[in-house]
Amino acid sequence: MPMPPLPDRFTGDPGPLTIDLHMHSTASDGTLSPAELVALCAARGLTHMALTDHDTVDGVAEAAAAAEAQGLVLIAGCELSTQWRGHNIHVVGLLPAGARGTLVAGLAAQAEARTRRAETIAARMEKLGLPDALARAREQAGSERPLGRPDFARALVAAGRVPDVATAFNKYLGDGKPGDVKMLWPGIPEAVGWILDAGGVAVLAHPLRHGLTRRKRGLLLDDFAAAGGQAAELVSGFQNADVTRDLARQLQERSLYASLGSDFHSPGGHLAPGSLGPVPRTATPPVWTHPRLAPRFTQGA
Repeated sequence: MPMPPLPDRFTGDPGPLTIDLHMHSTASDGTLSPAELVALCAARGLTHMALTDHDTVDGVAEAAAAAEAQGLVLIAGCELSTQWRGHNIHVVGLLPAGARGTLVAGLAAQAEARTRRAETIAARMEKLGLPDALARAREQAGSERPLGRPDFARALVAAGRVPDVATAFNKYLGDGKPGDVKMLWPGIPEAVGWILDAGGVAVLAHPLRHGLTRRKRGLLLDDFAAAGGQAAELVSGFQNADVTRDLARQLQERSLYASLGSDFHSPGGHLAPGSLGPVPRTATPPVWTHPRLAPRFTQGA
């Protein structure tokens, strides 16, 4: 039975959209395997999804096989770490043709950078009182994949240094904290270039989460668009409706498409696949209508 098509514009209808274009699996710092993530998406009624693990597409093949079995449309993706004016900025690549071109070498460079970064974070955490920090983070990861800040956050919780992951980020690992190591990441233009070379669409991830003023957020969007970025996440999880409407205006002013994603990592929290705040009525076009993505997203419709 054909699935209902995604809307070609945002009408402000309060009905849920069955799409989530920003999620993580055990291929990076999520706690569900790619197949388990797809099963959860299907159980929650999603029809379209993207797997966007940090700096890797290693989980995409497993997710694609599971999505085909479940009747979901899956698009390959990844979330690249970059730096911009002292901020750690993430760029999601939606990759209808998968990873190819300079993106392949870029992902290899990102994996190497993550290894060096984990060693630096571990050394800083040890100075702050977490012995054997690298081994503890590896234990939390449960595999040999590159380590990320959430692994160190969970290690801090397990060691009793903080009560929860949120506190670990607020105190030790968040933007500007001792464990925030960003000097190894490429600039936005380089990462966007990798995505474009792969035939993908570059999406600025969760632009409201960086604590930027409206003016500085506008500068970020300006630089992102100038680098060839094509979209930004209009809604990432739950957020203030007035701020969402203002962000929609900022995207429209720069001719950027709007994406939607929960940034889901793990069951049990307040976010789940497809759990998003309301999307306002806006003339900003949905990212799935972008010419590079539209053929993939109309599959099954």
